[in-house]
Amino acid sequence: MRHLKAGRKLNRTSSHRSALMRNLVSSLFQHEKIQTTDPKAKELRRWADRMISLGKEGSLHARRRALAFIHDQAVVRKVFETLAPRFKDRPGGYTRIVKLGWRRGDRAPISLVELLPADGTAKADTSSGAKKGRRRAAQKGKEQAAKKKPAPRQSAKQATA
Repeated sequence: MRHLKAGRKLNRTSSHRSALMRNLVSSLFQHEKIQTTDPKAKELRRWADRMISLGKEGSLHARRRALAFIHDQAVVRKVFETLAPRFKDRPGGYTRIVKLGWRRGDRAPISLVELLPADGTAKADTSSGAKKGRRRAAQKGKEQAAKKKPAPRQSAKQATA
């Protein structure tokens, strides 16, 4: 039985899996947005949130723990100096996973993993105001089309005459 065995195996050995996660976390923090398969994205979310939580801790011990996982001093510096202050009031959930569709070659489900923006802009992005605006615009278009009556149709006999 597989009780209390957290994490995904991803069909890799443990060393390959840890190297994969290190590289994915480093790329995510460098570019703040990456594309990967759904299972890797869900596993990446766990590790990225842990590293940002270490950055919020801010101690020397936390920095050394982050360096033990990430291995890139510039990325760790970015986590501790720019990303941790960005999420200082947020109690977790620093990443967003957006499903994009399927990869062309093998139909693997692909997702976009991105770091959330600062707290003030995150709420504006996730509100449904944009959808309501599109819906209202579509209704206005329908109303205008209803106001304009199309010309009466002519039968084929009338058109040729």
